[in-house]
Amino acid sequence: MARVSPGVDTAMEPLDAYSQVVTAVAAKVLPSVAALSVRTARGGGAGSAVVFTDDGFLLTSAHVVAGATGGTATFGDGTEATFDVVGADPLADLAVLRARSIGAPPAALGDAEGLRIGQLVVAVGNPLGLAGSVTAGVVSGLGRSIPAQDGRHVRLIDDVIQTDAALNPGNSGGALADSAGLVIGVNTAVAGYGLGLAVPINSTTRQIISELLSTGRVRRAWLGVAGAPAPLPPPVAARLGRRVGLRVVEVVPGSPAGHAGLYLGDLIITAGGRPVENVQALQRLMLGPAIGTRLPITVLRKGALVDVVAIPAELVGA
Repeated sequence: MARVSPGVDTAMEPLDAYSQVVTAVAAKVLPSVAALSVRTARGGGAGSAVVFTDDGFLLTSAHVVAGATGGTATFGDGTEATFDVVGADPLADLAVLRARSIGAPPAALGDAEGLRIGQLVVAVGNPLGLAGSVTAGVVSGLGRSIPAQDGRHVRLIDDVIQTDAALNPGNSGGALADSAGLVIGVNTAVAGYGLGLAVPINSTTRQIISELLSTGRVRRAWLGVAGAPAPLPPPVAARLGRRVGLRVVEVVPGSPAGHAGLYLGDLIITAGGRPVENVQALQRLMLGPAIGTRLPITVLRKGALVDVVAIPAELVGA
């Protein structure tokens, strides 16, 4: 048994360790987080953003800069810089900004794919105008989905991170970091949800960020099919090692799905060689590189596995 030195309060040790992690993350991430002030035709707005490149690009939430072309970024040391909106994707609630003449260090982007429920996370932002605020908590849920809308197009932002770290208006666009100080999410304070939510940094959002950096917009592919999760027949489930597929409940006439020969009642098993168990699995494939390329799809139809090939088209107006 380990000896305890006289006068040492062992109850404080876990708190000290926790505090050390939070303070280390705050010291690492805070210099990269800015308070945003934006002005649109409808008035002013505020939020947060995080520097993620050496040459002054910042990442924020699309709704923070909606309707704006630029604004002012203020950092924790008091320095200010004007910024331009490079591009925004409301359907992922992400935007990229370019600031002029900033000396703030970039934060390192991590990968939310490895997150676990109960894992420590630290939120850094500017809630309610209180610059440089830090809150800590745990990952309280994974795989959440929230709706996002751009005009007539509605999309689910999938794999959203739920945390009990306090998030308030002004936190949106700020960093959600793991215990190593890697940014694994972009905070979004969603009115009416009463939850701390963050758009994850993963392979899908990295592709979106890359497109915003290079072209200022995100091209999306369109398949023209609607579906709902449905159980696989037991023999098929045992054979595939999976229990759920995506039942086709609508095929838009003249759509890529229609031309490919997908029918109502088909149970989609895989698309592009990847398992499909929900709508989000298809959405992940419907980014720019999929436009005009062959997308092999395997469906279960009348007890038989059938292979078809679809050619996704560009979603006009996305």
